[in-house]
Amino acid sequence: MRQELQGPELVFPHSSEEGEEKKEGEEKEDGEEKKEGEEVEEGERTVLSEQKPKLDQAECPVSYSENSAEEKLLVSMAEDLHARYSSQYPDRKPLLLCPVNEFGVKKFVCTTLRRIPIPYRELYAWQGCASFISDFLTLELLECPSEIPKQLYSPTWVVRNQTGTCFDYATLLCSLLLGAGYNAYCVSGYAVKEMCLLDLSNQECPLLKPQDTVEETPSEQKKKLKYMVKPPRELKSTFKQRQEEKKLQEHHAMLAKQQEAERLKEEQEHSPDPLWGLRVHSWVLVLAGKRDISESFFIDPLSGQSYPTSSACFLGIESVWNHENYWVNIQDCRSGCTEMTYDLRDVLKWECMMLSSSSSPLDLPDETEEENEEQNDEETEEPKGYEMPQSWVTQIHISEEDLESRFPGGSKVICYKNAKLEKFSPYFLKDGLVRRLSSYDDPECTQVNTVNEWYANRHDELQERELKKATNVITERFSPGRSFGLKTHRYMTLGPEIEHVMEFYSKARHDNLFSRVQTATEMTETFQDRSDFLDCWHVIYEPLEPAQNLGVERRIQKVVAKFHRDRSKPASQDRAELVFQISQNRIEITYHLEYNSIIPDFIIFEKPSNIDDPFSDKMVSSFKVDPLAEPFTNMDLYQTLMALMKEEKKFLISIKDSEDEVRSILEVREQEESAIMLKISMYDMARNEKARQEKEKLKDLARETQLKEEYEDVDILTPVSSRQGDSECLSVHSHADWPNNQKQRLMDKRKPKPKPNPITARLQKETRELLKKQQWYQMNKSNLTKQDEEEYLTYCSEAKFRIKLLKLRLDCAADGADLVGQ
Repeated sequence: MRQELQGPELVFPHSSEEGEEKKEGEEKEDGEEKKEGEEVEEGERTVLSEQKPKLDQAECPVSYSENSAEEKLLVSMAEDLHARYSSQYPDRKPLLLCPVNEFGVKKFVCTTLRRIPIPYRELYAWQGCASFISDFLTLELLECPSEIPKQLYSPTWVVRNQTGTCFDYATLLCSLLLGAGYNAYCVSGYAVKEMCLLDLSNQECPLLKPQDTVEETPSEQKKKLKYMVKPPRELKSTFKQRQEEKKLQEHHAMLAKQQEAERLKEEQEHSPDPLWGLRVHSWVLVLAGKRDISESFFIDPLSGQSYPTSSACFLGIESVWNHENYWVNIQDCRSGCTEMTYDLRDVLKWECMMLSSSSSPLDLPDETEEENEEQNDEETEEPKGYEMPQSWVTQIHISEEDLESRFPGGSKVICYKNAKLEKFSPYFLKDGLVRRLSSYDDPECTQVNTVNEWYANRHDELQERELKKATNVITERFSPGRSFGLKTHRYMTLGPEIEHVMEFYSKARHDNLFSRVQTATEMTETFQDRSDFLDCWHVIYEPLEPAQNLGVERRIQKVVAKFHRDRSKPASQDRAELVFQISQNRIEITYHLEYNSIIPDFIIFEKPSNIDDPFSDKMVSSFKVDPLAEPFTNMDLYQTLMALMKEEKKFLISIKDSEDEVRSILEVREQEESAIMLKISMYDMARNEKARQEKEKLKDLARETQLKEEYEDVDILTPVSSRQGDSECLSVHSHADWPNNQKQRLMDKRKPKPKPNPITARLQKETRELLKKQQWYQMNKSNLTKQDEEEYLTYCSEAKFRIKLLKLRLDCAADGADLVGQ
């Protein structure tokens, strides 16, 4: 252990004259406000008057209530460090070294950490660990926001009760990160008020922040050659371009002005914090090196968010520690943590409590001249470091149930800037809701703008639902696997005559349908990767008369189908667009453009009123771009017309099927929303057991109902009246016997039927198969070959052996049953 703490005198925001003035101001403010009822600020000095759950010492190991010899030595070393630290830095706050645990025993903070190897994939990365801790625990504010806590509970107690201070949060999170292989440290320092009180009302919700989309570059991208043809110059107006840039700059300037006005307004509304720089907080430091971490960063365990080490939210650091050592910060924190370095081997900026084999020797003791003379040619022995004793905390167990339920009580609410986020445990709500984000138009959160809901374990595969309050437009998103391959559905109501925009998983459908947009007068369907190169079709319906019912079948006025280019055909023979003018009894076909052409070939057919009418030139009008090309023959035109008329019928059938499918989707969605069902995994033993018990109850109830119906249908006096003859009166003996007989009869009915013996069933089966084989042999004996006879004999011998063996097993089972009966 170091004999003295060396280094430059620290200048903290809470030290020197400025710190003394703040202390005096704090004492005055505290004195005045205590007279008024000890209400410093809303929720700030909440003293935890609730009794902590008491633990029985018999339930915990001896290490929780006693200190070993090594731990006692460590506590004495920590007290010696505290004494020397206080004498050298009298203006600094005391260090967090040996707080008492839940049994009132002093424990060194390094031994409170214990590496937690968790076999859950979700907790392998630091993001999952931080998110779990922030969700799993409930924050308890420090009794005094400007002083370190006197008590630090064990991680096992924190996991059991799901509550703790920021130091308990950091200890549990650091234990998880150490078990996951990160170079993590607990930090004791100072932070801003919002971070200490977990006040996120001035922060934007992470779910509302736009995510940076990275464009995927194709794997087989063509390399740029040195000599290549330059692309044609884009003819753009420089004047319009300057005007657009000017408008964009004005827009950005206006947004910046609005943001600055909002910031100033918030600063005016929020009074300055009288305890700025004095609020004690604990968080986690993750240093670079392990787990491919290239840059060090902070993790706030209360919110689960990460911050750079230069963040202005952290105002100073007193000390850091892990499960191996304890370091005291001796850097200048006048400007917070922005200029601090985190090389713990630098003795000018960090002082470690002890030297160990795991930590580099930071300041070796000086050698005297006599020792130098004696060690001219001899090797010097390195001083043996003090090894940190084993953690007094038992193995920290986080069950799958804890990982799944996460939130205390099953739910948690977080208030952000103009937003409120509600989180729920899986299966906590009957509709499978796990998260709801409500965004508002005003800071007071009174005018709802958008509501986003996320679901899990839904039988209908619903993942997310978004509701726009201004337009009442609902957007639903589904995961793969539901009926019709539905992916997204946007609508106002589930009525069939309202606009519906649907997207589908095209690869899960036989027709490769990608999207469908249906309104009262139109319907458009888009396809992907069709073998017939169909891109989309657009249907226009005739307007309904005012007196017509909305439920009647709508008449089609026009159908437009567009196709992709088929490179196996010449452009003049590859159709690009088909137009079926149903109301005008006409078909138009347009082909793809030839190279260096601006007008495509096309043909317009006038359909005959009767299919038996002869074909004439008046029924066709065509155009070809190439004057030297061969003209269309009448036979080709006739065959093309017949093929198009057949294709028109197919299109009309497909459109009718699409309309029926829309109605089916809406009906199914109404049924699913009226009776919501949740999926239960086959590996979920707890919920499956409950489902099994519930099923058994339903079976028993159905059996009792059936017995009751049988009991009501049967004349209960029939057995008695048959013995008495036709006498209308019953004897006293018969009257007394009837309830017992009836009770016995009902009990006999309820007795379960004996299960058939599997050995007997197997014996009967083998006997039947052997008999069938013998009969087959007698019928086909004259036509069998020598090989068939050998196979028959082999089968008979094996079958007889199996029958004999089954008979022996049946006799043994019967003898065993007799012995049990005796």
